[in-house]
Amino acid sequence: MEPKSQKAMEDVILEDGRYPLEAFSFLHEGLNKAVQEVHGEQAASVGRHVTGRDICHSIKALAEERWGMMAKTVLHKWNIHATIDFGKMVYLLIDHGFMRKTDEDSIEDFRDVYDFSTAFASHDQFDLKD
Repeated sequence: MEPKSQKAMEDVILEDGRYPLEAFSFLHEGLNKAVQEVHGEQAASVGRHVTGRDICHSIKALAEERWGMMAKTVLHKWNIHATIDFGKMVYLLIDHGFMRKTDEDSIEDFRDVYDFSTAFASHDQFDLKD
């Protein structure tokens, strides 16, 4: 797909300024994970569609896998405080032609998929029993 703008993706992200480049790199990994989980290993190269909900759940799993109890802290450092932030990132890329959506897709698909305070809560407490 040809981008709508002549700007490089990195320039669009930096000009927007809401989320750092690292957050978009992680979003890309989460998107690939979602595609593989929904469509299988070969699907990533084909460019299969996944929902906002699929993306959010894959990002959560990847964050927990990578950072464990620090997952929420890392996401907060990147100014990601709720699943709608993933939607804002995705729609920034859609609006500039770097990603596609279907007619059924909406940024609202990303709203309140899970609550960060409960989704990552199991990692907020330590059990220091002998």
